[in-house]
Amino acid sequence: MTSSRPVRPGPRNTGADRERSDPGRHETPEERADRLWGDILQEVRVCQTGAQILFGFLLSVVFTDRFGSLSEFDRHLYVVTVLFGAAATGALIAPVAIHRFLAGRGLKPELVHVAARLVVTGLVLLALTLAAALLLLLRTATGGSPVAWVLTGAVLLWFATCWLLLPRHLLRSRTRPRADRDERRPPRL
Repeated sequence: MTSSRPVRPGPRNTGADRERSDPGRHETPEERADRLWGDILQEVRVCQTGAQILFGFLLSVVFTDRFGSLSEFDRHLYVVTVLFGAAATGALIAPVAIHRFLAGRGLKPELVHVAARLVVTGLVLLALTLAAALLLLLRTATGGSPVAWVLTGAVLLWFATCWLLLPRHLLRSRTRPRADRDERRPPRL
């Protein structure tokens, strides 16, 4: 029985018609999309769990006795924090929901592209949620001291360093010529 579908080379076959999507790997665009999708799912599992737990705690704050004694500014800050948390949770769950609708339709590369953007958006929203929650907590703990703002700013700077500057640095170091990178590499023990 013959199939009307074109035969694609397998993962180990390097046929002449095989497109290379990454100079360090021998994979078709579809294989690359499958690999990247698996990577995104692992990232989402970590972020999504934290975001959902934080969001659950944030939802319970309004039902505590102390909530009524918050200043008007702090109650508004709480509302903004909950909205950031809801948006972060939605952005981090969205790739799974989108995958459910698109599964089996040959759109995995497009799904990977959209999912990667949603995860980045979710991480930004999660950082804002954490910063706003920290600010609310520190303002409550310090009686509204300016130190709360300074510490929250320091935490945001830490997030930016870990989540943005470090990856950017790694990308730049990867694009330098190999000999230049080898000179900076620490000796192996």
